[in-house]
Amino acid sequence: MFPALETELRQETLPDPYEDFMYHHLQYYGYFKAERDSLPDSATHQQAWKNNPRLVLNGSFGERDLIPDPLQKKKLLWPTCLSSILHRQIEAMSRDSSMLTPHLLKSRQLLHNEFGEANPRLREPRELFGFFSGSAPLQAPRWPIECEVIKENIRHIEGVPPQPEYFYQPTGNEKIPDIVGEEKGTVVYQLDSVPTEGSCFSSSRVGGKRGDIKELAVTLQGPDDNTLLFESRFESGNLQKAVRVDTYEYELTLRTDLYTNKHTQWFYFRVQNTRKDATYRFTIVNLLKPKSLYTLGMKPLMYSQLDADTHNLGWRREGKEIKYYKNHMGDGLQPFYCLTWTVQFPHDQDTCFFAHFYPYTYTDLQCYLLAVANNPVQSQFCKLRTLCRSLAGNTVYLLTITNPSQTPQEAAAKKAVVLSARVHPGESNGSWVMKGFLDFILSNSPDAQLLRDIFVFKVVPMLNPDGVIVGNYRCSLAGRDLNRHYKTILKESFPCIWYTRSMIQRLLEEREVLLYCDFHGHSRKNNIFLYGCNNNDRKYWLHERVFPLMLSKNAPDKFSFPSCNFKIQKCKEGTGRVVMWRMGIPNSYTLEATFGGSTLGSKRHTHFTTEDLKSLGYHVCDTLLDFCDPDQTKFTQCLAELKELLQQEIHKKFSELGQDMDLEGSWNDISLSDIESSTSGSDSSLSDGLPVHLLSIAHELNQKKMYKKKKKTPLQTRKQRNEQYQKNMIREFKSTEYAPERAEIASTLQKQPTFFKNSGNTSSSTMKNEKPRMNELNGRVKGNSLDPPKMTTSILTKERMQRKKPRFTVSCSPKRSTNTSQEPAPDMKPNWSRNTFPATQRGGANVVSVSYPSLHIYTYP
Repeated sequence: MFPALETELRQETLPDPYEDFMYHHLQYYGYFKAERDSLPDSATHQQAWKNNPRLVLNGSFGERDLIPDPLQKKKLLWPTCLSSILHRQIEAMSRDSSMLTPHLLKSRQLLHNEFGEANPRLREPRELFGFFSGSAPLQAPRWPIECEVIKENIRHIEGVPPQPEYFYQPTGNEKIPDIVGEEKGTVVYQLDSVPTEGSCFSSSRVGGKRGDIKELAVTLQGPDDNTLLFESRFESGNLQKAVRVDTYEYELTLRTDLYTNKHTQWFYFRVQNTRKDATYRFTIVNLLKPKSLYTLGMKPLMYSQLDADTHNLGWRREGKEIKYYKNHMGDGLQPFYCLTWTVQFPHDQDTCFFAHFYPYTYTDLQCYLLAVANNPVQSQFCKLRTLCRSLAGNTVYLLTITNPSQTPQEAAAKKAVVLSARVHPGESNGSWVMKGFLDFILSNSPDAQLLRDIFVFKVVPMLNPDGVIVGNYRCSLAGRDLNRHYKTILKESFPCIWYTRSMIQRLLEEREVLLYCDFHGHSRKNNIFLYGCNNNDRKYWLHERVFPLMLSKNAPDKFSFPSCNFKIQKCKEGTGRVVMWRMGIPNSYTLEATFGGSTLGSKRHTHFTTEDLKSLGYHVCDTLLDFCDPDQTKFTQCLAELKELLQQEIHKKFSELGQDMDLEGSWNDISLSDIESSTSGSDSSLSDGLPVHLLSIAHELNQKKMYKKKKKTPLQTRKQRNEQYQKNMIREFKSTEYAPERAEIASTLQKQPTFFKNSGNTSSSTMKNEKPRMNELNGRVKGNSLDPPKMTTSILTKERMQRKKPRFTVSCSPKRSTNTSQEPAPDMKPNWSRNTFPATQRGGANVVSVSYPSLHIYTYP
């Protein structure tokens, strides 16, 4: 028996106001037929919970449930008292002690004291929106119902090539094969139904198309049949058709992005039934880009399953006689380009894969996040949540990474850093950079701990999971490039970026966002570089270029600062970096990692591996510490170097115009956008606008938005109209009076170069387009400087600030020395060439005291 429980249940309590209201409400509408005394009182349950919390827990799922109630059997009819059957159940439970074992009664949410007794308080609901548990399986990817998907699980090992993989050196004798086509060849693989332009996404399901999976490959006639067997109906795969035109020669056609008729660049497919000594030729016939890194020596990637199983070798660069050329057999509407290469397979009867770049699938991400969720240390400072569901219903994950703060003031003082990747699904290099960043920031390195102490990291590792799953190169299942629609109002059609933008808007209301960076890949330029946004506020002039310059010094053999560009073009207004910059994030970047390799330093003329890209993620963390070092020496030095580089660029422009001008006193007023060339090498696509089926929805939403705007109050009285008329007359008179002087000034300005601007000329269309909303930022974070070295340092504990840090010198020895196993060792050390940095400590010796807002903020952001 449980006398305490029965006493509390029989105890009379005052009626709960809410339940009293609900009783009358339901009874009035005829939904409740029981008597007044049949209502179970919440106060009674709270008293029972307080005295006997261990008896009312369901241990299987960690949920709190009161003891079995007849309501579960008789819906909408509450019992007037505990039935005799229930009393007998309680007595049986008291006799059988096995029913009260901790395994059955313990809740994962309930706090326990040192004696194992339950305390009627719940811990932080960190798993309220969690998506992983140690025993639950991974969420299976959801495919459009038009897509056939094979049941095999395709996984690859991460092997590093034993030797550097150099670019292919063209000989000039590469063969340009003629396009034969299926009329003269034999189709050995072809997808039946591929949704293209004109159709739109309707629904999705796990496993894709219903029904049996067809065998698209040809049937071998015997052991001597050497026909290759192709397959691409797996995660991230892309191959639409394969035509055998000779014994060892095949023409391949890539599938366009679903629900479009373009964007053919990413390929990833499997071949079986290989022969070792034969030389095979593959030719992709429907590429769309006129320029490619294949013309600069990039090789395709190949993966041998036998080599992976026996020698632990992963992806490697293979191919000879590589040629990228225009296809003259197109349909006339748009030109096609071809990529051809030859290869010899290492084994007979092997299973091999070819890919444009190292694949990183949605399942790979889920496996990584599952390991983080099950890690007892990392799960303490990395919160895994669901940001939203994609168009197909796949989860878009959000990671919040920061160390728990000691006080609410420390939590409120932390600045935020927002990182994202894979908005373009075919740019898998962004995922490898993101993986390197996560590996380091989740490690136990002292620098990683310091970063978690002073920042709140918001990370969206895969923005476009639908496109990644189906093997698209650039678009989502809406058939549009998501990185051109960050200003969208269509939440249901573009949920991934709509919720990302909303998350950042809420974050800006809560704290200052120091940096935003979106990881991408680039198919026409080597090295790694950043695209940013020019800041025309003279107080922070050139500050947006400091972080890229520091990154180039920390990774001199991978990152190219001359390839960076900060000009905003009109076609880029819908990109993530521009939209976030206009929202008030001054350091807003797009990081472009090449599909090829490096032309710099010790890695010159070699392909990037996954380890190279992951090391860049580490360098991003390293540069962030340099950028926010309270000692402003490095920041000041970079600003001076940037001004010198800009002066050289200005003099170069004047020399091209045949003019000589002294800019000693006025060169700061020059518009940077007119000096800088456009991002003609950008790997971008113009926005196609909205699909036809979304135009009416967008129009309706815009109409509703216009109705919500406050209308201007008309001038009601004659007096108001007269005053407005007089103001207009005075304005016209002044414009007429000073017209000659204005004409003289205009003739003088016409003699100057177009890029020499006066800072007071606010009518410049360029400055109008590029001036960020700094007043909004200043209004939101009053008193907070955008100068990163002036970042609040009082949130660091005394122990953190006294941590010994290796000193910066001209040779710039590594800053980390305590735990090198957690971080990729960079091949090249930073080279801060201008001056020697004095001995400094990360964290700073001077503590800046600040006053914090008296708001109740959770100590764990």
